[in-house]
Amino acid sequence: MGIIREQDVVPFRSRVKEYATKIGMSLVNQTKLITAASELVRNMLKYANGGIVTLEIISKNGISGVRLTFEDKGPGIKDIQLAMKDGFSTGRSLGLGLPGTKRLVNEFDIKSVPGEGTTVTITHWKNGR
Repeated sequence: MGIIREQDVVPFRSRVKEYATKIGMSLVNQTKLITAASELVRNMLKYANGGIVTLEIISKNGISGVRLTFEDKGPGIKDIQLAMKDGFSTGRSLGLGLPGTKRLVNEFDIKSVPGEGTTVTITHWKNGR
């Protein structure tokens, strides 16, 4: 799903909710996933002028989950360790930041190459574990 402008955020959030509902994810876990996804998609718009998000329903050991992969061709993150520290912000925002987003989901992976872009993959399992 391409995210290139602010107007793409609401349909994106609806699609995330649709996937979470399809696997029977509780409302609490849906809210965590949608909140994390919203933060990441806004970062992608703000820092990289958008990108692509891949939404998937996955299964592991008989448990379903939703995996979202955010890919952009923005400036990248020079110091991922620093970016993952609470309170770090290059945009002076009051958002969750990457560490807050990581706490909302079960699995979080980030790869970034300065000058080439960033890929963040999050997974939240139906049972929240």
